Amino acid sequence: METPAHTLRRMSVAELQQAITRDAAPPADASLAVQALWHDARGDWARAHDCAQEDSGRDGSWIHAYLHRKEGDRGNAAYWYSRAGRTMPAAGVSLAEEWVSVARELLAR
Repeated sequence: METPAHTLRRMSVAELQQAITRDAAPPADASLAVQALWHDARGDWARAHDCAQEDSGRDGSWIHAYLHRKEGDRGNAAYWYSRAGRTMPAAGVSLAEEWVSVARELLAR
């Protein structure tokens, strides 16, 4: 099977972080989950939440969980972590650490 000429290369977390500070919109080829992380990092929780809701898969649920953890709604976050097939991070894991961990995994796919 032939690989399409337009195959996208993977973006690193550092490149995503640069795009967040440099660009007016998330990368056009980014998944909804990565777009949600982009908006979250830009301080637009509501738009990030909208992207997470549009992604009905496990990645969307994972971002949804992270966002509700960020807003302090641990009960709702726990529900979404469960839907994503994940456990809530330990109490000592900061939101910034979780953001990087999620971004790293999503971008590595």
